[in-house]
Amino acid sequence: MAGSTLGTIFRIMTWGESHGEAVGVTIDGCPAGLPLCEEDIQEYLDRRKPGQSRYATARKEGDEVELLSGVFEGKTTGTPIAMMVRNQDQRSKDYSAIQNVYRPGHADYGFEQKYGFRDYRGGGRSSARETIARVAAGAVACKLLKTYGINVTAYVKRIGEFEIDPNRFDLAERDKNSLNMPDAVAASETAEFLERMMTAHDSVGGVVECVVTGMPVGVGEPVFDKLDACLAKAVMSIGAVKGFEIGDGFAAAQSRGSQNNDAFIVGEDGKIRKETNHSGGILGGMSDGSEIVLRAAFKPTPSIAQPQHTVNNAGENVEIQIRGRHDPVVVPRAVVVVEAMTALTVLDLLLMSRSARLNQD
Repeated sequence: MAGSTLGTIFRIMTWGESHGEAVGVTIDGCPAGLPLCEEDIQEYLDRRKPGQSRYATARKEGDEVELLSGVFEGKTTGTPIAMMVRNQDQRSKDYSAIQNVYRPGHADYGFEQKYGFRDYRGGGRSSARETIARVAAGAVACKLLKTYGINVTAYVKRIGEFEIDPNRFDLAERDKNSLNMPDAVAASETAEFLERMMTAHDSVGGVVECVVTGMPVGVGEPVFDKLDACLAKAVMSIGAVKGFEIGDGFAAAQSRGSQNNDAFIVGEDGKIRKETNHSGGILGGMSDGSEIVLRAAFKPTPSIAQPQHTVNNAGENVEIQIRGRHDPVVVPRAVVVVEAMTALTVLDLLLMSRSARLNQD
């Protein structure tokens, strides 16, 4: 299977299946000398693991990372870093009823047509559990980015019809509620809405917003490896993402040039900056020194307990009612996944940019 690698200098390859022995990742290209331990990785994995709230799958996994190589005496050695998380609470029998049936909203049909078979136990390689590997690699990327003064922060902006109010924005609140919303009022209203969805055996989607601060000017390439294009590819590779925006995004299509352009000014510190940030921190495929602001739209969880029409691999029309343990909304657990994919992309292009000119610091 091709397509399990990402990056040019800071490269990762993920491996494993939802109901296999383990999932993991190998990182190549991480510089030597970065202080790193399992606790650094575990902090990020704990933010995405299941069973933490009423609105996440009840699958009981510790998601404890094992750091297998690439670190000696608490620092990276410059050699490949291998990490693994063992699967411990698989219930493959929950999926036996769908062995020959294509679930609506899933990759079952396409996967079987492409490869001639499929692992029906939780989706196999197509499962969201693969994102464990991305988050583990992203934790390393985030720590390395911090040495450059760059921070990546994501949060839930919207679930269903409920959106955070900018006037009530409090990032500290994100970590105080199970929905990862930086707005206590919106989180409370959304929780009531999700209770109704669960009673109706339905699910809902939402939007994750991510902000990158401390970005230098000029990260990204002006043609095919544009920073925004690479971010779009990385974030859109997350299984449930169906939409992506930078800055004003689709709203820019309804704007005018006089409204959408960001005026450059010289600040009191003598440095050039922009008065506004409609561009989302990227112009011409390169960072412009402002905060990078991106958004990912997630579809509703396709595994719902309502009866649905579909077909089986014998070409017969059938009805399916999906059992098992599934999130009524994937968005809160996806926050750290968006952070990881953003960090991996920004770091790789940052390292590429450092070879752009001879007198680069």
